[in-house]
Amino acid sequence: MEQPRPPFPPFDAESAAKKVRLAEDAWNTRDPEKVSLAYTPNTVWRNRSEFLCGREAVVQFLVRKWNRELEYRLIKELWAFHENRIAVRFAYEWHDDSGNWFRSYGNENWEFNESGFMHRRMASINDLPIKESERKYHWPLGRRPDEHPGLSELGL
Repeated sequence: MEQPRPPFPPFDAESAAKKVRLAEDAWNTRDPEKVSLAYTPNTVWRNRSEFLCGREAVVQFLVRKWNRELEYRLIKELWAFHENRIAVRFAYEWHDDSGNWFRSYGNENWEFNESGFMHRRMASINDLPIKESERKYHWPLGRRPDEHPGLSELGL
């Protein structure tokens, strides 16, 4: 039996913001197995035009993603919440194996079960080619430092 994953729904502003930061921190590890543990075993995803079902599909997806999206750094921001749902906006920077940089912008809609696991994730994402000099995320790979500005502070 898996340990519950607080904070739990129904969310308030503080617990929703904490859930968003925990998700950002996990994704910035770029560890597919670790990230997958935040989702129900039968999680349902739409990521761009891909439809996934189950943790193993999530792990396989994330392995492909982070093999392609190098030096990945992500910032998430709470947009809205209600009961067991959270809406998030995000942007991440990465480069491909040819050194071309991108900033990917998107929105996610999340739905959680009573134990705090995400059951549904629907993501819409657009990629913008950028010059390396236009990058805004310069922290060492891993967790975004607390003092680093968020999306709103960066004008994103």
